[in-house]
Amino acid sequence: MRPMKLAGSELMFGNGSLEYIKSIECKKVAIVVGGSSMEKNGTLEKVEELFHETGAITKVIRGVEPDPSIETVLRGAKEMLEFCPDLIVGLGGGSAMDAAKAMWIFYEHPKLKGLQDILPPNTFPKLRKKARLCCIPSTSGTASEVSRSIVITENSTGLKYGIGNMEMMPDIAICDGDITVSMPAKITAETGMDALTHALEALVSNRANYLSDILAKAAIKDIFKFLPKAYKNGEDRQARELMLQASMVAGLAFTNVSLGIVHSMAHTLGSIYHISHGLADAIILPYVINYNKQSKVAKEIYKNISDELGIDDIELEVRRLNKELNIPDSLSKLIPDRDEYIKNLDTLAEFAKKDGCTKTNPVIPEIEGFKELFIKVYDGSKEN
Repeated sequence: MRPMKLAGSELMFGNGSLEYIKSIECKKVAIVVGGSSMEKNGTLEKVEELFHETGAITKVIRGVEPDPSIETVLRGAKEMLEFCPDLIVGLGGGSAMDAAKAMWIFYEHPKLKGLQDILPPNTFPKLRKKARLCCIPSTSGTASEVSRSIVITENSTGLKYGIGNMEMMPDIAICDGDITVSMPAKITAETGMDALTHALEALVSNRANYLSDILAKAAIKDIFKFLPKAYKNGEDRQARELMLQASMVAGLAFTNVSLGIVHSMAHTLGSIYHISHGLADAIILPYVINYNKQSKVAKEIYKNISDELGIDDIELEVRRLNKELNIPDSLSKLIPDRDEYIKNLDTLAEFAKKDGCTKTNPVIPEIEGFKELFIKVYDGSKEN
């Protein structure tokens, strides 16, 4: 039995909820951002102004890359040690929020020197002696604002490591759909499919429970309804608001019951081929749904959610949605050299097998099973 934790101490959502910043008690705020999008669309300036209204001093830590590296994390932690914030804000997509969480660890514990220090079997360090964490997402997908997880890349190998611990659950999450309005259509599609994957994998997780099922089902229904609308019209504020909330709810589900092999495979492909996480999830998802139907329990769950959605088959509906979002139906569209891909099969399968998400999939493949799946996802096999 595992206790459920639904977000941190303060969870705000809805268009306009960014104003909640004015009620946060803090003196020095370190704001972690990625590229320039938060600056260009005025969100960073607005966030700083709201903190300044409270009398707080702000410092921006810039330059978090996609799939943040431990080198970037340590650089940011060093800046925090010089500034001494009592609040850390992750502002942006999943990479900015994950980096903020990781910087928080090394800021609180400067004796830790690298990624290996926070990986199992090491005891995860206690946080909040120096600062609290607030996350403000700009995309509707990762749900890092309500999750206990981060993905950090090791510079020397390029490998991505997923780390999960409830210590990293943000204290404050502010989910304001207005911030996501400027998100490009391609990013809207990919992050939205990441959120759908979170919900569908949580639904069939071997740790799923009554409460996680309620959350996952609600997210699935709203994503199918509102993701196409947000994709086609980024200015549709209702679609933006409800997609961000659906992403958040999917996060509340998966952070408690974990995920499955869609994520194991996507993490691996991200490490080796640097395919964006949401795009990899989207392509892999229907193949894994098909694979999971070997489990009578999972097959029944998929049938039930299909019935609730009023569709024939959730696998086919995911394929249809991918097509509507202009997402490729196989990896061959992204990785043209099949021979080179096949040479990497052993590595791909071994990494996916070791991924932490594998153990909660309803059907746990052996190495050969992973190889077969990686081939199907590459070639575009659609057998049922």
